[in-house]
Amino acid sequence: MADCDPVAPVAGVGGEPAAARTLPMTEPTAQCRSKSYLLPVEDLDFLLRDEMRAVRFELEYSKAELSLRDWGVRSTVIVFGSARVPSPEQAETMRAAARTEDERRLVERRARQVAWYQEAREFGRIVSLRGGALSVRDGLRDNVVATGGGPGIMEAANRGASEVGAPSIGFNITLPHEQQPNCYSTPDLTFRFHYFGMRKMHLAMRANALAVFPGGFGTMDELFEILTLQQTGKAPPTPIVLVGRDYWTRLVNFDAFVEEGMINPADLGLLEIVDTAEEAWQSMVRRGLQAHSPPESAHGD
Repeated sequence: MADCDPVAPVAGVGGEPAAARTLPMTEPTAQCRSKSYLLPVEDLDFLLRDEMRAVRFELEYSKAELSLRDWGVRSTVIVFGSARVPSPEQAETMRAAARTEDERRLVERRARQVAWYQEAREFGRIVSLRGGALSVRDGLRDNVVATGGGPGIMEAANRGASEVGAPSIGFNITLPHEQQPNCYSTPDLTFRFHYFGMRKMHLAMRANALAVFPGGFGTMDELFEILTLQQTGKAPPTPIVLVGRDYWTRLVNFDAFVEEGMINPADLGLLEIVDTAEEAWQSMVRRGLQAHSPPESAHGD
């Protein structure tokens, strides 16, 4: 028997065939089982083709964009920093588990970094309380804390916002060793991206200010991308604060860029280096942070 036999017509009024009515099929036909018959949104093999990359890029933009609009998030304060910095609770667990001298040395180094976690946590509190995230005006929120969504410094900033009842954003990224979102970002504002470029765009496009805590390659990448956007005029002036003076002055000799003629002396004014969350907030306010959105032209369209 063929997969798809002709379907007998059903009698209409007066015994005449009713062409528009057919008996229901009891088994899927070969045509219905074909992948070509799936709706495009149901066909993952189709959506994951190389030729559909532009569509996937657009979907990653639109999903986060529409969710942020639904929540009225008009502007953000971005927090970057290492995923490896432990919370106080993690440091205690590591200390209890250390057995060898090498393990104890590693634990002590990590334990010293808890101070950075605590400053990022306090910064999340301060921004949320003073920046506008708790005030909804005309359906809009300003200066909502936004992070990369993972552990360490990112967790700390989301945690600080959560502790004062404010929403906060986690822009996670899919990695070979899967990053799990921290448990403090607002669930409805916890996103996951495949493309680093789209994640960076969402981090930057609503940013009213940027706080950068100690971190590694990823933190450096994000910091210098924002600095470059501002230096070249592709983004409006936005307060950038590096938190942890000893760390940053040891890692990056910004004056050397000027001495070698690689940047203009005025470019050093794009950032300030401070030690505490309170100093970071005061630097941002002094340099123009307000509860309002960047101009539309600043969104990188």
